[in-house]
Amino acid sequence: MEQLDKLEAHFKRLSHFQHLAAICGWDQATMMPSGGSQARADAMAELALYTHQQLTTHELHDWFSALDEQQDRLNDAQRASLREMKRQWQHASVLPDTLVKAKSLAGAKCEHAWRQQRQNNDWDGFAKNLKEVVALAREEAHIRADQKNCSPYDALLDLYEPDMTASRIDEVFGELKTWLPDTIQAVVDKQSQQTTRLPEGPFAEAQQKALGEKMMALLGFDFEHGRLDVSTHPFCGGVPTDVRITTRYDEKDFTSALMGVIHETGHARYEQGLPKHLASLPVGKARSMGVHESQSLFCEMQLARSEAFATLICQHAKQAFNRQDDPAFHVDNFHRVLTRVSPGYIRVDADEVTYPAHIMLRYDIERDLISGKMEVDHIPDRWDHAMQQYLGLSTAGNYKNGCMQDIHWTDGSFGYFPTYTLGALYAAQLMQTMRQQMDVDGIIASGNVSPIFDWLSQHIWQRASTTSTDNLLKDATGETLNPAHFREYIQGRYLI
Repeated sequence: MEQLDKLEAHFKRLSHFQHLAAICGWDQATMMPSGGSQARADAMAELALYTHQQLTTHELHDWFSALDEQQDRLNDAQRASLREMKRQWQHASVLPDTLVKAKSLAGAKCEHAWRQQRQNNDWDGFAKNLKEVVALAREEAHIRADQKNCSPYDALLDLYEPDMTASRIDEVFGELKTWLPDTIQAVVDKQSQQTTRLPEGPFAEAQQKALGEKMMALLGFDFEHGRLDVSTHPFCGGVPTDVRITTRYDEKDFTSALMGVIHETGHARYEQGLPKHLASLPVGKARSMGVHESQSLFCEMQLARSEAFATLICQHAKQAFNRQDDPAFHVDNFHRVLTRVSPGYIRVDADEVTYPAHIMLRYDIERDLISGKMEVDHIPDRWDHAMQQYLGLSTAGNYKNGCMQDIHWTDGSFGYFPTYTLGALYAAQLMQTMRQQMDVDGIIASGNVSPIFDWLSQHIWQRASTTSTDNLLKDATGETLNPAHFREYIQGRYLI
């Protein structure tokens, strides 16, 4: 149909500009000298404005209107493509150009300053910039809420996790709160009775990178369409044909960077595995941030921290660091190292048992920030209270390792944090189903894990955004999100 063809051609052109923005964003976080920050911010703001204008041109309204009257002439694939294009258009068209540019400039300013402010524990300086970001986020949230007829926070959440609501998250997180604190304490008590020898450094960065790339290859990463670099905050960026993974190295502890690489490889495999025939169209993109996180956590937690996969990592690590006779690299000990549970300050370094606590406290704060129930000045005290409640730690005065540790709020990404724990729940549900259908540990022991990723490709990657998250999970596992699987998995791995 003519209008559908025009829409798809237009969105394919838009994807080229989004490609450039993604690579510029990667460069900003990895290679760009500090002196280039203002010029880069101006350029990216201009590119964001231009892309927004192209996404909101009046022609799109006319084409969508024409197709609304011809739904019965479309097949299922065309309806899905139309739905995702319309969704992206509606998300963009509701915002005025002035707000789009203001958000981009405020976010770039806040993020760039945060990198130094965090090092200096400078909460007052950071808060000044963050207040501007929050004010713009609230403005955006109310505009989107009016269009969708929902709460302001739900409107932002929908940007990252379509169809999810705060009431559903409250229900899921409420269930977690009934058992997680006691489980954390029970695991800590159990592990305190075990003797675990930590590998002692130094572990040269070059050797760590080589080990990380070996694990990426084992997990099927396509190096012809991606690379590994270093950044302050590990991430996976770029585009499916050019995926950029980053990590950060600590020569005293190689496991931190290694597991970060494996985590980001999960993201990358999802991106590289998206359907090629739908490339450049919204329907061919990842379904949601929660689904995206499920793939990274599947790799890092479900796979890499299993006893079978820990054995593979241990073998390669011995070779990489020439530690064949080191007791710390005995397989049983090494698995204990990878599954240590210890309440800590830093989210990205948290184990999988305590990690949901980090997310729940951030979710509670950002939900109330957007609703206006609290202000930026209240964040440190609220953060400290929650850390003491969930993990028994105080962050009073420790902004660097407390409320300033994350990059997400600097650019106004409110509604993003809960997707991390949703991803953990999705991953546990997927693995339970997979284990019912194949010998996962036997496959890992063979050294060829491709059958595991073939299953994910069939049930998750190749479906992209052709259906809802609920349908995706139901088709793959037989039911929609069920947090009971995560509880069974955590308690089964750590307490039995």
